[in-house]
Amino acid sequence: MDWRVLVIFLASVTVAAATGSLFSPSDWYASLNRAPWTPPGWVFPVVWTTLYVLMAIAAARVANLPGAGIALALFALQIALNTLWTPVFFGAHRVGAGLAIICGLWLAVAFMLVAFWRLDRLAGALIAPYLAWLTIAASLNLWIWRFNP
Repeated sequence: MDWRVLVIFLASVTVAAATGSLFSPSDWYASLNRAPWTPPGWVFPVVWTTLYVLMAIAAARVANLPGAGIALALFALQIALNTLWTPVFFGAHRVGAGLAIICGLWLAVAFMLVAFWRLDRLAGALIAPYLAWLTIAASLNLWIWRFNP
């Protein structure tokens, strides 16, 4: 793995992570009817930091491999959707649009996992926790969409 490439991917996920500080949960979010399985607030930054590091490492592992074009395009798509979700959900309070984005994000990450796995099994495995967390996050978004007027 080329460490310079890793730094580039770490920078890209840092930009995505920055939306969390620009559009953090507010009184609006605190007032919502949330799912009973919603984790405590401190869990989110811990999990997301870990996932961003794992996805950067996974992307760096596949970046210079032959045939990595589709895998990297999927990485770009998912990081764009990931970056978009926070301002839509927390900033604009558009829960339904957030749900549509996170569903598209889930699909992009599922396809990315397969593409990474085909190139480098460890890279694919590093994406698996991200897909699992997105499943939880999508269920939380769905609950909020369903049970808040």
